[in-house]
Amino acid sequence: MEIIIAKNYRELSRLAAEAVIRQIRRKPRTVLGLPTGHTPIELYHDLVAAYQTKKISFRYVSTFNLDEYVGLNQTDPRGYHSYMRKNLFSKVDLKPENEHILDGRASNVKKECARFEAQLRKVGGIDLLILGIGKDGHIGFNEPGSKINSKTRTVKLSESTRRANAKYFGSAAKVPRRALTMGIGTIMQAKKIILLAHGKEKAAIVKQALSGKISAKIPASFLRQHRNLIVILDKAAASKLK
Repeated sequence: MEIIIAKNYRELSRLAAEAVIRQIRRKPRTVLGLPTGHTPIELYHDLVAAYQTKKISFRYVSTFNLDEYVGLNQTDPRGYHSYMRKNLFSKVDLKPENEHILDGRASNVKKECARFEAQLRKVGGIDLLILGIGKDGHIGFNEPGSKINSKTRTVKLSESTRRANAKYFGSAAKVPRRALTMGIGTIMQAKKIILLAHGKEKAAIVKQALSGKISAKIPASFLRQHRNLIVILDKAAASKLK
């Protein structure tokens, strides 16, 4: 595990973007695992800028997103299909057939999760996976209690996660209670993982995840067992580390 401490969120985003750019330049047919939420927004802005200045092309890249809410269709502005189109997909030359996001409106969610896993196997797995971390230590929507060998599946969202996402829905009561998520076992199969965290509100969970007991109580702690993990923190998120 390598820990990089950035001065601030801007530098954290730049460092993450540079890692993605290097990966795509080294392997144009790269398979990326991508997150949503607030943390990666400037990372995506930097990747769009790199495409616009012809530093990279997404023409041969494939992407697999971590998760999606159950019940939201692909045009719902609160869903992750819309988020990815707004922040990245519509602004680069990524082919639509190479964009893979779980379908929250699938009539059979078990088949949808199996389909997603099969697509991942078909492309040879994820080369570089970007992750954020929740205040309770979740990665993707793998809530506390998730098993290290879990695959893509339906999960019940914790109340803390629903409260954290209330700002996108107007209130916690409107946040879906279930989601589809890439499992921890699937995440751990990625060839390289970059974990991002910024802000003082993440400092306590970052300390637990990186230096506490490895446990299902803190799903992000499992990442320490990965063979190629890079953690990029800003000073605030790293403030409780020794």
